[in-house]
Amino acid sequence: MKSEHTRKVSLETRRSILRKSLGLAAAAGALPFARPALAQDEWWQSIIGRSMEQSPARAPSARKTYEMGDLRTGVTPWLSDVTLAATRDAVDRYRAIVNKGGWPIVPGPKSIRPGDYDDRVPILRRRLRATGDLSPTGSSFENYEFDAECEQAVARFQGRHGLRITRRVDRATFAALNITAEMRLQQLELNLLRIQQLMNERVESRYVLVNAPAFQLEAVENFEVQQRHRVIAGRPERQTPEIRATILGLNFFPYWKVPISIAKGDLVPHMLKDPGYLEREHIRAYRGSYDGEEVPISSIDWYNVDHDQIRFKQDPGDWNALGLVRIDMPNSETVYMHDTPMKQLFAQANRAYSAGCVRVDGVLNFTDWIAKYELGWEGPGRSEAVIAAGQPLDLTLTRPIPVIFAYITAWGETNGTVEFRRDIYDRDGSRAFAGDLDDDEMKPQVGANALSP
Repeated sequence: MKSEHTRKVSLETRRSILRKSLGLAAAAGALPFARPALAQDEWWQSIIGRSMEQSPARAPSARKTYEMGDLRTGVTPWLSDVTLAATRDAVDRYRAIVNKGGWPIVPGPKSIRPGDYDDRVPILRRRLRATGDLSPTGSSFENYEFDAECEQAVARFQGRHGLRITRRVDRATFAALNITAEMRLQQLELNLLRIQQLMNERVESRYVLVNAPAFQLEAVENFEVQQRHRVIAGRPERQTPEIRATILGLNFFPYWKVPISIAKGDLVPHMLKDPGYLEREHIRAYRGSYDGEEVPISSIDWYNVDHDQIRFKQDPGDWNALGLVRIDMPNSETVYMHDTPMKQLFAQANRAYSAGCVRVDGVLNFTDWIAKYELGWEGPGRSEAVIAAGQPLDLTLTRPIPVIFAYITAWGETNGTVEFRRDIYDRDGSRAFAGDLDDDEMKPQVGANALSP
């Protein structure tokens, strides 16, 4: 039997991978890399739901798509004196709003859509003017029409709150609009302290910062952001922790070694219901260890599995729970960054779907940046070449990269914009900060999408 480091991924798989590949990549010489143990997260949960995810009723093409304005722009990192100063300015502005009496509550929950004539529109206008989303020189407060000017103001508001830009006042927008000015001020003050505390610790000139509630990461070098990527963070019951760690290596075409606890609690019961499941998901059985002799699935007595002797492992490929590459960063919480086969979830504004680890959109661009100073990995396109070759490959970094998993829900930008994100883990002191989801955005949480790695 071929070892896992010599077995090639099939030509059909490589073609499929290349079609799905996102981003430039890097490739060439690699060094042996000792992989740390896989996280004991319930990765199995993501695999169980994959058949549900493929239901036509939940297919991405069946859902509406909206503009996404959630990614930061420019080269200024979150951890910078510039962002810190902009956030202090935001605190001053919102304190002034509070001193003037704050803003009105916009009655819901019925949506307000472009073209509607609604007696709530004058209230909405006053609310949007209070935070500068609507110009003070525009239509009068008495205008009951949700006109183009009001629509654009709602879009601006949604963008700076990390919401899908639907241009209508939906459930999620009502929830964000109706957090009081006093509460927003408290949130800004809290996050000013968070940014300051992160900067009080040593920050290298080249590092990665993942902001879980903003669902994005920044790759920073020489104190400027060189790349930003959308990410999927942990769901509330499996939160992405706040940690500092170091990226030590890249693992292309990772195997997933199913933990014994998951094999007992999930895999075996599922096989009793669906005997063909493991074969469809490219999961194999091995005797004695994950690298032992392969055991035919058909020979296993699924009512009496000896878990001391049988181990399960998922083959590499675009079906794998870890995707095509894992970014190794040993830490006490056993979390890391990786690719995902469920890339359609990056189109959602709310991306709290994982079991604690962080999945990265455009991951091959990111791995290019990580490895760009490694011998043979200079220039873009090398990671994609590794994927095209279809050969499992571990790269040990000669220049490890610090990584920070942070929790920042409010900050100021240099252009004067004040940004807010949902408090997805209830760490800001009020349930109201967690926001709400409109009906369209709730659909992807069904089935697999709520139980993904």
